[in-house]
Amino acid sequence: MQRQIFFVDFNGWDHHDELLNTQAGMLSILDRGLQGLNQALERIGIWDCVSCFTCSEFGRTLTWNGNGTDYAWGGNVMVMGGPVNGGRIFGEYPLLELGSEYELSGSGIILPTLSVDQYFAELAIWFGVSTSDLLDLFPNLGNFYSVNSGTKPIGFMQ
Repeated sequence: MQRQIFFVDFNGWDHHDELLNTQAGMLSILDRGLQGLNQALERIGIWDCVSCFTCSEFGRTLTWNGNGTDYAWGGNVMVMGGPVNGGRIFGEYPLLELGSEYELSGSGIILPTLSVDQYFAELAIWFGVSTSDLLDLFPNLGNFYSVNSGTKPIGFMQ
């Protein structure tokens, strides 16, 4: 492995109620942290060697359960860094309304348009994993991406 990994755990995103107020404060903290990291990496001249990414194990439904929303699929992630094809949204941003083509049977669950397998496979390639090993690491990847396509799984990394 030729790249180092630094893991930051920022808990407290499991908002059942007070979502807008709590999330706004947390997003502000995240924004300041990522901005400071960006400035520090540029200052020491390694911005082009670093990628930062977020992940979460769940999303939220569009429907109210009396105390907020329930667990679901279809969350967003962010990636930043010198090797990132940034400033874009990848996948299709869904209509956030009940009955849309992205919503599952009136449950409020949004169906993702990209899989986590694609997301992590693209990061794995950046880390140096060969495409021939991707299906061993991500057994479901073949349902979303052909490792023999000659393209990146999503296209967010250079």
